[in-house]
Order: sequence, then C-alpha cells, then structure tokens
Amino acid sequence: MKDGCSPQGQCGACTVLVDGAARVSCVTPARRVAGRQVTTLAGLDPLRRQAWAEAFCATGASQCGFCTPGIILRLEGLARRSPGAGPAGALAAHLCRCTGWQTILEAARLVTGESGAAAQPPRDYAAAARRAALEGGCPQAVGPHVACGEGGFADDTAPADALVAVPAPGGGWALGETPAEARRAAGSVEGRRSTLRAEAPLRVPPGDWDCTLRTCWSEPGYLELDASWCLPGGEPADPLANGGALGAKTRSAAAAAARRLADETGRAVRILYSRPDATRLGPKRPPVAGGANADGTGRLAVARTPGVVEAIAAVAPGLEVVEVDVAGPPTSADIRAAGALEALALLAGARGAAGPIRLPGGGEAAAQVAEKITVEVSCGRPLDEVVLRSYCIGAAHMAYSLVTSEAIATDADGTVVDLTVRSFGVVPAARTPPVEVTIVPSDAEPTNGSDSVFVAVAAATWLARGCLPVWPTDRRS
Repeated sequence: MKDGCSPQGQCGACTVLVDGAARVSCVTPARRVAGRQVTTLAGLDPLRRQAWAEAFCATGASQCGFCTPGIILRLEGLARRSPGAGPAGALAAHLCRCTGWQTILEAARLVTGESGAAAQPPRDYAAAARRAALEGGCPQAVGPHVACGEGGFADDTAPADALVAVPAPGGGWALGETPAEARRAAGSVEGRRSTLRAEAPLRVPPGDWDCTLRTCWSEPGYLELDASWCLPGGEPADPLANGGALGAKTRSAAAAAARRLADETGRAVRILYSRPDATRLGPKRPPVAGGANADGTGRLAVARTPGVVEAIAAVAPGLEVVEVDVAGPPTSADIRAAGALEALALLAGARGAAGPIRLPGGGEAAAQVAEKITVEVSCGRPLDEVVLRSYCIGAAHMAYSLVTSEAIATDADGTVVDLTVRSFGVVPAARTPPVEVTIVPSDAEPTNGSDSVFVAVAAATWLARGCLPVWPTDRRS
C-alpha cells in the first residue's frame, strides 16, 4: 500500500480490510490485527478486483492511481458491510487530488449495480494516455491496472538493499538502512496541525478599485510524496512517475539528491520525503493581493517567484505586477495556472462576470457555479472523452476547493506549521457540488483543456460567493 501522510491516518492510501472492514493500516498496531484476516487489494478476489479496476477506468476515477487501491478497499468494505450506503461519507478518510471525487462515486455505482450504465465500448488506451499527458503535463499511463496502483511510481522499483535518505533539519540528508532508521537520524517528528489562523500575507496596493483580492498560502497537496532512487553512476527514477502533481513536483530535489548520494556512497540510494517534509519544503502557489477595475486595469502584488510576472502578463496585460519579498515557504510558477488564475479571477470580479477562459497554448472553457458546477470545454480533438472529462471534473473540484476552503498557516518566520493532510482544507466528497462537463467537438489539434477549466471554475466560484476579498472565502477561525 502507498504512503501519503507518513503516518497520520488521514490520506487513506494505505487502507486494508481487516475481517472485511476498512482500516487505515499506518496507524493500526500489528497487535490489534493478530489472528484476524487482513486483505490488501492484491489479496482481493481476482474477479472482484478486476471489476473495481475496470469500473475506475471506465469512469475516469483514477488518474495517477496512487490513492485508488485504498479507496477501492474502502468502497469494497462499505459494499460488504453496508450495502446501499452512500459512499461519499466513507471517502472522508481519503485524499484524492486528481479526480474531484465524482468519478469515484460513479465507479462505485457501476460495481454495485446502481448506475444502470450500458457496457463500455472498447477504448484506445494509447489515445487516452496522450490526452492524460496533455492534461497532466507529463507521460501518464491509462488502463485498469492504474487503478490498482500499478502505474509505476518512483519508489516502487527501488532495490530492497538501497540506503534510505530523508531531508535533515537545516538542509542536507540523513541516511539509514531503513526509512525508520533514516528518520531517527534526521530527528523527524510527526507533523501536526497548528492552532494558528491562516492569513493572507500581502496587502492590496493602494488605489480606488472596483474589486480586490488577497490569497493565503495554500498547499498543492499531491498525494505521492517526493521520491526517487539511483544506482551509482546511473540515472535516477523520475519523481513525477505516473503523475506530475500538476506542476508542484517539476523541480523536486529528490532525483538530483539520489544521484549525488549514490555516487558518494557507492550504493543505491532511495530518497523519501515524509508528508511534513513535502509540506515544509515543497513549493506553494504564490500568494497575491491586488485591486482591479472593470476596464481591465489594476495592480497586483505577488510573492517573488521566477516566471510569475510573465505568466500574469500573458493573460492580464492591463494589470501592473509588483513582486514582493515575503517570509514564507518556497513558491513556484510551475504550479497549475499560478498567478494567471488569481489575475483572471480578480478581473472577473471587477467586471462582475466570468467570460470564457483561454490560457496560452491551451483550450477554452466557461463555467457557472450554483447548486452544481457546469463546465463547457473546447480543446481540440478529445482523443478520449473519459480522460478529458475526468481531468475537467478534477480541475473543477480543485478550483472550487482552492477558492472556498484551502489555506495553511505559517508562523512569524514564515515557516509552515500546518503539516497534516486534513489541515490543508481540501473539500471532501460529501461537500463537493456535482460537476457537469460538456465537451465541445473539434477537429483542431488537441491541447490542454483542464487548466482553462481550473481558472474558469475558480472565477465562477468566487463570483458565486459574492467576491469576498480574501481566499479562502469560507475561512477557518
């Protein structure tokens, strides 16, 4: 099973069945399961396992596939013990950053026979993988095996005798023969959620504005933690593996560290981040604070981040952008639509309407948010509508969650102090509005569509919430 929270019992990736009931294995002592039947996904009845895998593939309920083995077992346990129970509440124990939950619920209904869906026609998985690569920003496999966690993650093929290296306090790496030994050497401690309030770190530039916006620090929250391994003189495993974390792991230090330490030690070295490591060291969306007018002019302050000024200028040339040095975690313009999303949402707020969004090099999307989220997207030939729809639903959830709920706290020195999965504020399945996606047919060359959906839904969500001046709009006390 997979490690996404290290161990906090909060991501659900390591879920197993104990006497048929779902349990999070990372926080379940071995003595509590002595003499009981423990079932992993690999131990599930092969026909049942295949049914879940095919359903997840048919609905687009698995993108990177890191979280889905645990989710499948949770849903299997629910189906065994509480037939007919709604699965959305059961998913509160899980984090899925890719799919936006809806396709997972659809897969559950397929397996339990509640959907009445017709048999799926054959699919071209090569075309599906091409669409997934366009949407995810890196090569990605598509097929039933991905839902079973077999997409080929960075740590899956590490040699059993590899040294383990983990980030050490103050920089550098601590080594050990096992992850536990390396973490003891590093003095690692369990991540916690703070009692501090998440705050927007920048002030709106002075001016007479039709609309203003300030954003807090937020955590990308990718589930597959940074990992790599390398043999001496070899090429390191790619931390992006079967999912690019939507730009958040583009510049991960794991691969270069694996290569250097392998050469220095003369042994295979395996780099492993814990959840607190990834949260402290991983890049965040650059916070912004800005004001804009209905004519498209305005001023936007943004945490100093290489490339972010250019990203904003490409979509909002009427905004004057000022970079500001601010104490806080690292930031990256590689993160999905960083800067561009905030700028376009601010302009939509100033105009009182969110028009169609087209990002440079991408497709066009429009969105409305009310009782449900409705999305229309045009991005060339779909290649595979299941994959495209899945990415658009996932982007809609991510945007809705970012605007309404997501924020992490930092201390006076700018150090992140919210280090648990549940402190990130990701909207769970039970509170996610239904998403309806319309794909506009086109014979044009295929291009990314879900990033434009991400921006369009963020702007529409903010308008629906009355353009409250600070994100997230539903702030935690």
